[in-house]
Amino acid sequence: MTVSEIKIGGFGGQGVILTGLIIGRAAAIYDNKYSTMTQAFGPEARGSACSSQVIVSDEKILYPYVAAPDILVVMSKDAAARFVPEMKQDPRAVICYERDLVQLEGIPHKATAYGIPATRFAEELGRTMVLNIVMVGFFTAVGKVISADAVRSAVKDSVPRGTESLNLSAFDKGYAYGLELLKAPA
Repeated sequence: MTVSEIKIGGFGGQGVILTGLIIGRAAAIYDNKYSTMTQAFGPEARGSACSSQVIVSDEKILYPYVAAPDILVVMSKDAAARFVPEMKQDPRAVICYERDLVQLEGIPHKATAYGIPATRFAEELGRTMVLNIVMVGFFTAVGKVISADAVRSAVKDSVPRGTESLNLSAFDKGYAYGLELLKAPA
């Protein structure tokens, strides 16, 4: 049985919940896997701490909460400080982080960390708000949990009508960057 515990963290307004929804939808609807998603917000909606947790499995999931993430996606400094220590202490664990906003120095972890300038890429695409979709593409490439085709379909079905092309471009940008990063020598 293959089980992947995934936590996405950032602040309200970055699309953290939508990111979790897309990952879970891609697994359950398009990749023939099981998934669960839970979410947590700070007392204010925008600008406060926010996280979503997704479990993806080849078999039915009996407990829907992430105990120790195998994969962590962080889009803010506070999320990194809070969630990196919760990571599974395993060199196979993966951290995907927004490298212009998050510094991992000083935060103990044994995971392999991959950074992407997701906000900058989103700005280049003309809409900062697609930073989360850039991160979804990046997660798909380096996390290797769900197929790219499944995630692309979930992105298309999850974003507001009329923004599909922009969001798919954001996904492709993050995915391509992740693939290139994996090819680069260590």
